[in-house]
Amino acid sequence: MESIRELYRIGAGPSSSHTMGPKLAAERFRARVPQAAGFRVVLYESLAATGKGHLTDKAVTQALAPLPVEIVWSPGLRRPEHPNAMDFMALDGDGNVIDSWTVFSIGGGALRDDDVSSRPPEVYPLHTLTEIMDLCAEEGMTYWEFVARHEGEEIWDFLQTVWDTMRDCIERGLTTEGVLPGGLGLARKACSYHQKAILGGAELRRTGLLAAYALAVSEENAAGGTVVTAPTCGASGVLPAVLRYLKETMESRPRAILQALATAGLIGLVIKNNASISGAEVGCQGEVGSACAMAAAAAAQLMGGTIRQIEYAAEMGLEHHLGLTCDPVGGLVQIPCIERNAMAATKAMSIAQMVLLSDGSHRIPFDEVVRVMKETGHDLPSLYRETSHGGLAKAYGERKRGNA
Repeated sequence: MESIRELYRIGAGPSSSHTMGPKLAAERFRARVPQAAGFRVVLYESLAATGKGHLTDKAVTQALAPLPVEIVWSPGLRRPEHPNAMDFMALDGDGNVIDSWTVFSIGGGALRDDDVSSRPPEVYPLHTLTEIMDLCAEEGMTYWEFVARHEGEEIWDFLQTVWDTMRDCIERGLTTEGVLPGGLGLARKACSYHQKAILGGAELRRTGLLAAYALAVSEENAAGGTVVTAPTCGASGVLPAVLRYLKETMESRPRAILQALATAGLIGLVIKNNASISGAEVGCQGEVGSACAMAAAAAAQLMGGTIRQIEYAAEMGLEHHLGLTCDPVGGLVQIPCIERNAMAATKAMSIAQMVLLSDGSHRIPFDEVVRVMKETGHDLPSLYRETSHGGLAKAYGERKRGNA
């Protein structure tokens, strides 16, 4: 598996696969063909179906500016390698193609093409959580110590930057009000949730604070703000919300938060390596489901859980999101994405508490749930995998047309 630096990426929302990935691809292609007079970019399947709502065209044209760019939307065409496919073509002054590149935005802002040598180097020799857990048990290690062993001590500086970015994002989201861009007329709620949670009783406070922190990040993401993919932009609110809540209520040490980030990153890497974190490939179970698994594992660790209890928390976080569809209304990362982050954050905390009541033993291992999640995602029809052709997106569209 590659470094957790490839999982936690800092960038502008609203989508890691539809905004960050295409922008990075455009920047790389432009650097490859500096003599180009213009560009043509073909977007396939999910990228084309929800690209306008995700600002894919804006991200690509800004990266290639000031040269002219022709965007070709091809939602009905797909490449077998991945639903988020892009063809970049560099044009000369006469409009002739002088270079081309096919690349895939595979989730979390990561790219992949046919050039194996361009892929990130492998950092971890083990690829399943069972293997990692067995090694940790044998050597008396924690998951975060396993991360540090393979990433090096410099990983802590990186994770500090990740945590600082998450905290800044929460603060911006808590203090910003107004309507989110995109045309749905969706008002920001994080600020009011936070105020009500502070004034409410103990039961309301826990749910309210977790929801407020998750909403703060998710609303910032929807507005194109700077977030950390954890593991994606669309699911970026879950882990920061849980960490912020535990830091406040348990007065967790700063180092402990970074160690929790390391463990959460390891969980995300196992999912990304053995299944997918791309909503276009496996639905929202790969995004919010993965984020809940990461956050539940981090919470269990911060609350004193054993490596087996942490694995159990990650398993439950993913298991109870199996089959979750990705059907964004209007192709925007707003409905149901924003509320799903808040729901997953509260669920992650409940899971962590539940596993601490147990001894960590359970029947279905985490790695098996990862495999089932991948199979389930591939069995979902494409209209439930970030195309906005089915589910909530379809229902909302039909109602709007009926009221027109």
